[in-house]
Amino acid sequence: MPSPPGGFEVPLWRALTVFRLASLAYVCALAVRDADRYAHPYAVGALILLMIAWTGATAIGYARPAWRRWPLLLADLGVVVAIVLATPWVVGRTALTHGVPTLGVAWMAGPVLAWAVSGGRRRGTVAALLVAGADLATRERIGQSSFTGVILMLLAGVVVGHVARLAVSAEERLQRAVELEAATRERERLARDIHDSVLQVLALVQRRGADLPGEAGELARLAGEQEVALRALIAGTGPAAASLPDGGEAVDLRTLLGRYASAAVALSAPATPVPLPRRVAGELAAATGAALDNVGRHAGGRAWVLIEDEGATVTVSIRDEGPGIPDGRLDEAAAQGRLGVTQSIRGRVADVGGTVRIVSAPEAGTEIELSVPRSPR
Repeated sequence: MPSPPGGFEVPLWRALTVFRLASLAYVCALAVRDADRYAHPYAVGALILLMIAWTGATAIGYARPAWRRWPLLLADLGVVVAIVLATPWVVGRTALTHGVPTLGVAWMAGPVLAWAVSGGRRRGTVAALLVAGADLATRERIGQSSFTGVILMLLAGVVVGHVARLAVSAEERLQRAVELEAATRERERLARDIHDSVLQVLALVQRRGADLPGEAGELARLAGEQEVALRALIAGTGPAAASLPDGGEAVDLRTLLGRYASAAVALSAPATPVPLPRRVAGELAAATGAALDNVGRHAGGRAWVLIEDEGATVTVSIRDEGPGIPDGRLDEAAAQGRLGVTQSIRGRVADVGGTVRIVSAPEAGTEIELSVPRSPR
C-alpha cells in the first residue's frame, strides 16, 4: 500500500534515508581501513560509488509518495542483492575467511526497511529473508555471527513493519475522527439555521391550525409531525440513528423496525435476531419508514410490515389496503420533481446493493418489497 502524502509514515521514510546515509558512511570507513586486504580494491571502489549513487537515488525516490511502489522497491532489493553477491569476488574469499566484513554490512538492510515501511511485517520479512539468503550464499563457512545478522535483519523487518502499520491505522482513525467532527459541526450549523426558519414555521402552523376544522386542521397536524421528525433528524436521535452503534458491527433489524409498530402498523418478524451491517440496516429502516410515511399520506388505514431473513438476503415487505397506485403515477411524480419513492426508497436500497419491487392495483392496495444483501456491496 503506498503511503499517503503527509501521513504518519513520512518520518519513517526520512529515518530510512538517515539510516542509509549513516550505514553508507560506515561502509566507506571500513573500505578505507581494509583497502589493502581486498582482492580487487578498484572494483570495491567502483561498487562503493554505485552504493553512493543508489543511496541518493532511493533518497529522492522514497521522498515522493507516488514512487513508493513495486518498481522502485524491486529495483532497490535487486541492486542491494547484486552488490552483496559480488562481495566474494571483489573482497576475496581469503579476506572474508580472515574476518574482513562483507561489502554491504549494515547498508544492505536498507531495502528490508523500505519494504517493511511500505507493506508491513510480511513484506519486511520477505525482503529480510532474500537479503539474508544472498549474504549467507557469499560465505564459505556459516557461523553463529552469520545467523545473528540474519536474526537482527528479520527483527528489523518485523518491528519496523509493525510500527508502519500502526502509523497507517492511527492516521486512518484520525481521519475518521476529523471527518466525524466536521460532520457534527455542519449538522450543528444546519440545526441552528433550521431552528431559526423551518422549525419555527412548522411550529407556528401547528399552533395556529390545531383547532381549525377540515383540511386546515389536518395540515396543522402534519406540520406538527414533521417538526418532531425534523428535530429528531438534526439532533441525530431519529429511529435509525438512535439504534445504530458507533462501530461497524451488525445490528438487529427487528429493533430498528420495531419503532414503527403501532396501532396502525402491524409488524411481523422472526423470533431470532436479524443481524445486518450498520449501514445496510440503517438504509433499510429509513426506506421502510419512507414507505410507511407514504401509506399514511395516501392510503390511510392499516399497514403490515413483514421481515423475512433468507440467509444471504433480507426482505422487508410493506403492504397496505389503500386505493393503490395508478399506472404511470410514479414516473409522472418523478417527472414533476416529486422524488419520494425514487430517492427515499429506491435510492436508499440501491445504495446498499438491494432491489425494490412495487406491486399495486386499483382498489387492491400496494405492496412494496425491499430486498438487501446480507453484506453491503
